[in-house]
Amino acid sequence: MSAYLTNERSGLHARALNRLIRYRSQDSPNFADAASQVSKKIAARVLKKLGAPGSRQQLKGQEAGRVFEELIAGFLSNCFNRLDSLRPGKWHLRRGSEIAEFAQYAHLAELSLAARTDPKGVLRTVLGDYTVKPDIVISRSPEPDSVINSATPLVDDRSVLRSPLRAVNGSAPILHASISCKYTIRSDRSQNSRTEALNLIRNRKGHAPHIAVVTAEPMPSRLGSLALGTGDIDCVYHFALDELIASVDEVGDETAQELLAILVDGKRLRDVSDLPLDLAA
Repeated sequence: MSAYLTNERSGLHARALNRLIRYRSQDSPNFADAASQVSKKIAARVLKKLGAPGSRQQLKGQEAGRVFEELIAGFLSNCFNRLDSLRPGKWHLRRGSEIAEFAQYAHLAELSLAARTDPKGVLRTVLGDYTVKPDIVISRSPEPDSVINSATPLVDDRSVLRSPLRAVNGSAPILHASISCKYTIRSDRSQNSRTEALNLIRNRKGHAPHIAVVTAEPMPSRLGSLALGTGDIDCVYHFALDELIASVDEVGDETAQELLAILVDGKRLRDVSDLPLDLAA
């Protein structure tokens, strides 16, 4: 009998084959770069390992991205809700929420309002645009004293008067994770995730959330454009990493093999099944 996360990974792939993955042509899945022979060869082998698409009806790029985001959100919702033993608390997964809704970034709402209402636009020029709306966010609700004190009296009216985890302090929900979903990675779009990550790190008041990217991109060089380096994104997670590794080996492109090994061995690229436990850490 397979474990729960193994089954959920298989379920994610099955739903993707039904709703998302298509062949543009006989040798070009819609997550490959149609202009790259290596990309098409790798993607075709990944798709062969996952199974046959459930439909030939094509999806526009923007629609494919939206469906990929929905699938990853569903996968994470199913998995993260099973991790109470590792991460107790009241957790919420949402799509399209602005970071100013959360405790660490609530001050950004005041800055944005001040910038928008400045008649001369001076503040907007100085402050820039702080609006960040991650694809998927996971947040934690502040806890009532009855929960905090359930095992041992920990708090009273004389201390712990400012922690956002204590509900009586009036905090907004606490942002736990920001997850960017990229069905594919193209050079002109890949840096958006880094920009979001840097805004999350630089503009926080409190601890930084987990910052992750999930993608189905088959080309190691493009995965490297996001995964290499540290300081912004925690890690990049591939939709089907084991199948990707095997496919790159089969294609035999040494440059692609070496770079993929660097990303995996250097702990910069993991499988989507690793993400729920990493978020619980």
